[in-house]
Amino acid sequence: MELKIPRTFITLVAVFVTSLVTANVLATKLFMFGDFILPAGVIAYPITFLMTDVIGEMWGKKVVTKVVWAGFFCSLLAMSLGFIAVMLPAAPFYERQEFFAELFGRVGRITGASLIAYIVSQLNDVWVFHKLKDLTHGKHLWLRNNVGTISSQLFDTILFITIAFYGIMPTSVLFSMIMSQWLIKILIALFDTPFCYWLVAWCRNKNGYTKTFRIM
Repeated sequence: MELKIPRTFITLVAVFVTSLVTANVLATKLFMFGDFILPAGVIAYPITFLMTDVIGEMWGKKVVTKVVWAGFFCSLLAMSLGFIAVMLPAAPFYERQEFFAELFGRVGRITGASLIAYIVSQLNDVWVFHKLKDLTHGKHLWLRNNVGTISSQLFDTILFITIAFYGIMPTSVLFSMIMSQWLIKILIALFDTPFCYWLVAWCRNKNGYTKTFRIM
């Protein structure tokens, strides 16, 4: 019997991977939000938590965990391909090699920090989300959506900033960066709750939705 993969699942995974890979590129730019200095990746990365929450709500912990690991390898592949592209000899008339290298050639400490922070925070989000789902007997989606995302974003922020910048910046500056970025991420997490409800309802209303769907 042919297994039918729901279009809603494919759409959510596509948005998840796109947001994840895009966030890594956007993170190379810093912008001001009031008195806060933030990486531009903050506009894309929170979407990944929204997508995994919806996927987990619809298809369960095992499926969403596989999606998280797939995202890890997609991110690693994108970084590896970018590094290879930077190493290719530039054409004599190509004048943007330095900019290209800065954008796609990030390796080492920051790359490692990004990957470690991603996998720890995403797996924590999955665990907290489904633990709360069990404790509340499937009720209060808003609670597991927010608690899972907010706690996971704290792990993500602490791990990334500490691993990437410890020893380079004063501890007081690192603490300020962590708290300011986490505060912004909390606001984004609270803002995306209605979208979580809307996406879950959208998935349930589509003909392709089935509780028996699994991925290997």
